[in-house]
Amino acid sequence: GSHDSFSYWVDEKSPVGPDQATAIKRLARISLVRKIMKKWSVTQNLTFKEQLEGGIRYFDLRVSSKPGEVGKETYFIHGLFGIKVWDGLKEMNNFLEQHPKEVIFLDFNHFYAMDDSHHHFLINRIRSAFESKLCCVECVEYVTLLYMWEKKHQVLIFYHHPLYQEYPFLWPGNKMPAPWANTTNVHKLLQFLETTLGERSRYGTFHVSQAILTPRVKTIARHLIRGLKNTLVHRNLPMILNWVKAQKPGVMGVNIITSDFVELVDFASTVIALNDLLLEED
Repeated sequence: GSHDSFSYWVDEKSPVGPDQATAIKRLARISLVRKIMKKWSVTQNLTFKEQLEGGIRYFDLRVSSKPGEVGKETYFIHGLFGIKVWDGLKEMNNFLEQHPKEVIFLDFNHFYAMDDSHHHFLINRIRSAFESKLCCVECVEYVTLLYMWEKKHQVLIFYHHPLYQEYPFLWPGNKMPAPWANTTNVHKLLQFLETTLGERSRYGTFHVSQAILTPRVKTIARHLIRGLKNTLVHRNLPMILNWVKAQKPGVMGVNIITSDFVELVDFASTVIALNDLLLEED
């Protein structure tokens, strides 16, 4: 999986998103501030298509309306606005059309400046994009690749909002827990990942290990121009990848692992290779 999967393109000319504090919105009237924000908002270099081709199958999605805009259009967001959600969904669907045995997880986990009418608009966009590819809510343990192939399903949507209850193809957010370490320290991150794996539910949910470091305000202040990739990611990715290589999949093991800048190391292929351990057990 990729963290803030859509952030490969954010619009530094757009107003700052409603996910940011008022003080940041005021500062961001200065174009230089928005340029710096972009360095800290972008967590991926690859487009959805490139991520899919590289083996990413879980997408971490944050969505917002544009306050003041006419209509109910929704956009991906991480500090600054990204592309329209509709454009991202179409790009993913094109990939699935060409690869009918591939399955993706779309985790809509943060919403900003959206009332129920925005949600219904977005949910109808999701339904229009994927139609019969959408897998309705089922006991997690039943959802094997064979199950998906037999039913010709390719998409699981996790929707962290009470409206999921009105649509059979929206899985509740609690079926996709993704505990967050919220640290800049790689040793604390790895300890957190170990602890949360040990606490994960044995049955009934998926589980995301967020192998990501999160900058604090002082981190950004000290390294304004360098940005997230040069300050936190480059230096620590090798240690994070070593942790991934040491994992085992299956009950109480890793399930979905997300990272920033997934192309900088052999992240996706390393995670995918863990499945071979399950084959050895069989």
